[in-house]
Amino acid sequence: MRAWTAADADFVLDMYSRWEVQRFIGTAPRVMTDLAEAQAAIQRWRARPDPVCGVWAVERVGTGRLLGTLLLKPIPASGDQLPLAPSGDIEIGWHFHPDAWGHGYATEAGRRGLAHAFAHGLPEVVAVTNPANTASQRVAARIGMSHQGRTDRYYNATCELFVAHPSRS
Repeated sequence: MRAWTAADADFVLDMYSRWEVQRFIGTAPRVMTDLAEAQAAIQRWRARPDPVCGVWAVERVGTGRLLGTLLLKPIPASGDQLPLAPSGDIEIGWHFHPDAWGHGYATEAGRRGLAHAFAHGLPEVVAVTNPANTASQRVAARIGMSHQGRTDRYYNATCELFVAHPSRS
């Protein structure tokens, strides 16, 4: 995992312009449409000042081939105010290019993300998935997260909730 750079914009656009990647992201999924949007996303990801949380590029060791995204970030609570207020919880998530699916990269990146979170003292990390996103649910289970059932605590959406603690990862 490494920081995103401006040179990664073509990959970001390629990955996030695909419906199969975006279909489970957010309450109103949409695909990325142009290079300027990819560049703006990279700028936002790089601007995160938190030493624990972040949005990182995942690349294959030895080749430098970009595979996807790993994130650790504050997750917003459901509620009436917009933007949604922070819940106080930290979320882990992953988005990978379809060419990288099925090779264990999300699992490896997720394990590294949890290790990073717990090495920096986080007592708990959550993951939420669209109920239909069984692939991400399998990744959450493989990295040691416990399935807690459905919740509507986050994002004003019904999600499958997974939780990890340092002793279980």
